[in-house]
Amino acid sequence: MGRIKNIIFDFGGVVITIDQPQAVRRFQQIGLKDADKKLDAYTQFGLFGELESGKINAEDFRRELSATIGKTLTMDECAFAWQGYCGELPQRNLDTLIALREQGYRLLLMSNNNPFVMGWAQSDQFDGNGHGIGDYFDALYVSYQHGIMKPDLAFFKKVLDTERILPEETLFVDDGWRNVEAARQLSIQTFCPKNGEDWTKEIYEYL
Repeated sequence: MGRIKNIIFDFGGVVITIDQPQAVRRFQQIGLKDADKKLDAYTQFGLFGELESGKINAEDFRRELSATIGKTLTMDECAFAWQGYCGELPQRNLDTLIALREQGYRLLLMSNNNPFVMGWAQSDQFDGNGHGIGDYFDALYVSYQHGIMKPDLAFFKKVLDTERILPEETLFVDDGWRNVEAARQLSIQTFCPKNGEDWTKEIYEYL
């Protein structure tokens, strides 16, 4: 191992492929006609941002989105729509996460996310083999649970402080350039693959 001891991974766009068009279609299916104007690929705003930043909970979101749409939505309908963001989960990604941990790296997940997506990700349905996302990481840092979102520097500082790790010994892997630029401000090493790109071999060039 070189100087890198810790690797912080983004979820959507890195571990799994982000499928924003599918998410837009699903929200439209449940009644949000202007979903294409309300949903962002990286950082959510408005009602969606309030959920992902922890300002409101899942029930608040369901109730407020129902009022916006003009009909009562179920929690399952909200989950169906949100999980539209989840595209492909390449086995090569999971294999690489397992290999990196076996090689001694501490793996952390840092994600702007919400309870509808994480409910699936942390279930035994996640990888198709009875394992949740938590089985692949040493710790999970999710925006709605901590009340803060990337690219806010405070989110990165919280992870560094909680883990008691040094930024120069930490690699941050994220497909969002705004998030990568924020990490660089704190001297965290960075790798910015494109959404859905195979990063499993190139990552070793940063370790």
